[in-house]
Amino acid sequence: MDAAHNAPEPRYWEKIRTVADTLRELEGPIIVVSHVDPDGDAIGSSLGLFRALQALDKKVTWIADPPRFLRFLVREDEYSDPIQHVPEGATLVVLDSAEPSRVAGAPVEGFVINIDHHGTNPRFGYLSVVDPSKAATAQIVKDLIDALGVTWTPEIATPVLTGLITDTGNFRFANTTPEVLHTAAELVGYGVQLAELTDRLQWRPVGYFKAMGAVLSTVGFHFGGLLVTAHMPPGINEEDSDDFVGIIRYAEGSQIAVFLREREEGVKISIRSRGGVSAQAVAVKLGGGGHVPAAGATLRGLTLEEAYPRVLAVVEEELRRAGYL
Repeated sequence: MDAAHNAPEPRYWEKIRTVADTLRELEGPIIVVSHVDPDGDAIGSSLGLFRALQALDKKVTWIADPPRFLRFLVREDEYSDPIQHVPEGATLVVLDSAEPSRVAGAPVEGFVINIDHHGTNPRFGYLSVVDPSKAATAQIVKDLIDALGVTWTPEIATPVLTGLITDTGNFRFANTTPEVLHTAAELVGYGVQLAELTDRLQWRPVGYFKAMGAVLSTVGFHFGGLLVTAHMPPGINEEDSDDFVGIIRYAEGSQIAVFLREREEGVKISIRSRGGVSAQAVAVKLGGGGHVPAAGATLRGLTLEEAYPRVLAVVEEELRRAGYL
């Protein structure tokens, strides 16, 4: 990433202070949500902010469906079921959702505060802090909690650090900037048990490893190995399957990896890229979005057999644009 990409968006700190002041002054209920199929950043950033708002004695509800590998972070009495309508006078705080259609747990209505780091975010909501230069939404939440004046505790810092860890691939991805490492060091200083946390984040149920074996049997190489693909075979059900695209992306010589899962609504696609190839560009052409190195989409109404040719055609276009073909 170049210096321009890493520079905060104009008025970033002004927006952070505005949101912090607004949240402190709210007397009505606050509802915190994130995106469908939440990952470590979605859960970590929203849980961290939820606990910080609790520390301010706010009437706050966290609506979430944590995946199995992240439930160790959460007490069962902390998260609530989805709602059909936002109560009158309530504030909806949306975290890590690239667009309104990705928001899970509540409709995007009423007074909305939008906090995110996806470049494709249309800046929806009455207030928004959207900064693609940040490695994770959790990084923005760290600044927001500082601005709120909340006293940091291990219970608040641990989920926020989880968001940083997961969205930087354990600090291995190109979005791991000096700022990220400095933020992580601060959070560890607030009492996070780093070794315990990073170990726990790798735990998976027995079914995950059986599913991984089935997924690896589907691995395919295309365009001379520049693209590696895999899919979840029919009949295999494993909720913690987002890791699989991260496994196949390390195939030597590959510049882009795509993992496909067939669901009721269509085929969900996870994309990772490197070397100047844009996962984001591929995802956008497939109706999704995300970041340059990591993105996703859902091909609605298609089967796996129908999705593969569509994916291959779009990836071929991107590989040509990037000069690999």
